Amino acid sequence: MHTVAVLALDQVIPFDLSAPIDTFGWARLPDGREAYRVRVCSPAEEVSAGPFTVRAPYGLEALAEADTIILPGLADPTVPLPPGVAEALCAAAANGTRIASVCVGAFVFAATGLLDGLRVTTHWIAARDLAEMYPKLTVDPNVLYVDNGQFLTSAGAAAAMDMCLHMIRRDHGSAVAAHAARMSVMPLEREGGQAQFIVHAQPPAPAGATLEPVLHWLEDNCDRDVTLDEIAARAGMSTRTLNRRFREQTGTTPLQWLHRARVRRAQYLLETTPYPVERIAAQTGFGSPTAFRERFRKVVGTSPQGYRRTFRSAGAS
Repeated sequence: MHTVAVLALDQVIPFDLSAPIDTFGWARLPDGREAYRVRVCSPAEEVSAGPFTVRAPYGLEALAEADTIILPGLADPTVPLPPGVAEALCAAAANGTRIASVCVGAFVFAATGLLDGLRVTTHWIAARDLAEMYPKLTVDPNVLYVDNGQFLTSAGAAAAMDMCLHMIRRDHGSAVAAHAARMSVMPLEREGGQAQFIVHAQPPAPAGATLEPVLHWLEDNCDRDVTLDEIAARAGMSTRTLNRRFREQTGTTPLQWLHRARVRRAQYLLETTPYPVERIAAQTGFGSPTAFRERFRKVVGTSPQGYRRTFRSAGAS
């Protein structure tokens, strides 16, 4: 039987710990047998899991016996690893053990050096910190999980279940994975990636910055077909100077800023109104429904209708 070891370190996030335990626990082979043996292990007798304490029945020696190791996230993912953890994980990796991280468990994984040079993911809100702390990694905040073969990383919260279902399908095929998905009340594959959950705030301009009035004007007029020349005229400067000032004060270009404002307005309308895509495209300044769909998918990672199904409020009418 395939053995999965879930590593519980101090400050472990409860959902990160339980999601893989439950998802692998639901997997059944065609003859009804359990597909995985799941063990929770820890370098300490007891570790904190926020509102409760975890007493793991296995120590670090269980990592050497596992076929797959899961690394849940920690409340403070930047804390140094306890003695012996990195060494045990590296020894397991050298023996071919599959290792996967959940959410900010990518920080635990990266601390071992095993992810150096690889594309990885983590919770979108922690992606920049991970990239800065471990510059040898290529951090992609837009996906639900990344499979590098032996090493996998997942985004936040429910993305752990997406990754576990993916591993079950790799190990035992789609039928076993589909059963585990049904028992977990999860789709086997979700539309879109992590990008649909990212809050795309506009880059703020410093208070009193010369572009502040122009940014407010753009917000109010993002439904119009605004040109770069018109923005420059509104700002009272040449297009060349406008581009330079925009880059200095917002970190992006005028048209990129405008596109992001339009997508944010579209997200709000998709969440709160029943308007058809054609009407939302017109109200957010896109030239056509096709252009709207293409830009929306590029920024958000899913279609407007897919986004609406996920985020439409129950009371919207």
